[in-house]
Amino acid sequence: MTLAVIISLILMSAIKIVMTCLPTFSVDWLISKFEIHSKLSDSNSKVTIDGKSLKGEGKIQVINDFNEAVFLKKYYIYPGSENLFLHPENGGTPIIIDTKRGKKDVRIFIYSYKDRVYVVKRFKKKIAAYSLLSDSLQNRSNLLSEGIVLSSF
Repeated sequence: MTLAVIISLILMSAIKIVMTCLPTFSVDWLISKFEIHSKLSDSNSKVTIDGKSLKGEGKIQVINDFNEAVFLKKYYIYPGSENLFLHPENGGTPIIIDTKRGKKDVRIFIYSYKDRVYVVKRFKKKIAAYSLLSDSLQNRSNLLSEGIVLSSF
């Protein structure tokens, strides 16, 4: 009995020391596991619009705009309604981002509206949907007409 108490005290003390020595690493790791709107890197992401791949400045601009967007709301997806989220009415042509998160392949569909940006994230057999607020992604048609995105195809 005494030996079990001493061993548990030693283990708890070791865990406490490790958690206080590495707070930023452990907190960042724990937060990243449950984060919905995770940041993307341009090195392992592929951005396509209407079947055409973006490269260079246009790709970096879209990824930076996505990373800087403000999270608004998460939507619950009822079983059987996944197709409605992947192909919303009046959604237009989505921006599709293929990336890796750890070992998982993730496909992100971005639909632009006047008041919000609608994001559907598909990984393995799971789907997550949420909305963002981003002026530059909401005005994607302005980027296309200015030739910023089209010049990088």
